[in-house]
Amino acid sequence: MAKLLPIPRRYEREGVRRYGFHGLSYAYILEELTRIAGPVVAGGAVVVAHLGNGASLAAIKDGVSVDTTMGFTPAGGIVMGTRPGDLDPGVLWYIMNKERFNPEQLDHFINMDCGLLGVSETSSDMQDLLAAESSDPRAAEAVGLFCYQAKKTIGAFSAVLGGLDALVFTGGIGEKSAVIRSRICAGLGYLGVGLDQRANADNELFISASDARVGVYAIPTDEEWMIAKETFKQLFL
Repeated sequence: MAKLLPIPRRYEREGVRRYGFHGLSYAYILEELTRIAGPVVAGGAVVVAHLGNGASLAAIKDGVSVDTTMGFTPAGGIVMGTRPGDLDPGVLWYIMNKERFNPEQLDHFINMDCGLLGVSETSSDMQDLLAAESSDPRAAEAVGLFCYQAKKTIGAFSAVLGGLDALVFTGGIGEKSAVIRSRICAGLGYLGVGLDQRANADNELFISASDARVGVYAIPTDEEWMIAKETFKQLFL
């Protein structure tokens, strides 16, 4: 009878780090929030929503990131232009088997063909989807999913932070789309969020209602400036 070889009980595994993304944007926004609202607000419980073709949210307390939606790659978190956001891992096996994808094809599909584009089947551009939503149910579904996931994340992060002092919208959609900001904030009154609809429509920096407890802001980000600033520090300081 052949001798059975022992099966190793332990395997050494490579660690996988959760990176998070948009860090340069969040660093810039925190500096701007300090300048605009003061250090007390910026040092409190803050949620920043960087909403663009790539989208993520971060929970920040005492000036330090506590949680963020993106993880090991930019594909995780909330739904984005062409990325799906968080998925049940079983979905990947299902897609690979159904479509007969190899790993490279799956990677391309996840990063380029999903998200708002995959749901709507027409566009990854939020402006296009908003223009079409009244006549195209798939476009309306994509917009609704985006707003729902952003709103859900704000609620979850407020629990992590133990409350909410400031909510900041940034990124191409976050800075420019009053409609999306309004839909995300709708129903967040229990947190103390309320919008001044005129200020929101005009894309002003401070868009909270006068009686709202939470300060809501629409602040343009500048990641290029942060890259230049950090590069200067490394080279000359």
